Amino acid sequence: MPFQSAKDPSGATIVTVEGQLIVANRQDLKTLIQDALEAGDRRFVVDFGPTAYIDSSGLGALVSINKKVREAGGELRLAGLNEDLRALFELTKLDTLFAISETTAEALVGL
Repeated sequence: MPFQSAKDPSGATIVTVEGQLIVANRQDLKTLIQDALEAGDRRFVVDFGPTAYIDSSGLGALVSINKKVREAGGELRLAGLNEDLRALFELTKLDTLFAISETTAEALVGL
């Protein structure tokens, strides 16, 4: 499975995306976050450290997930984007929608 979920000692949910976030697996990520929301989680960090590629459907899934988290009164932050993924977020202006940190530890500060 390309997604790993764990609780930080602060109570935030950290989701690690391994490999790719693409049309074939985007629904799995949406389901994972939705299940966590239903369980009462409201603080999320998505760690893209081991991620090589995100396609347009993956970006769309992130926008959708962000909306659901915010509607539930929560917050979603992104971390660990490599140079190519960072450029993708800047090109699509999604860097203005998401709080993006270099590391998961940085993303957890103040979350």
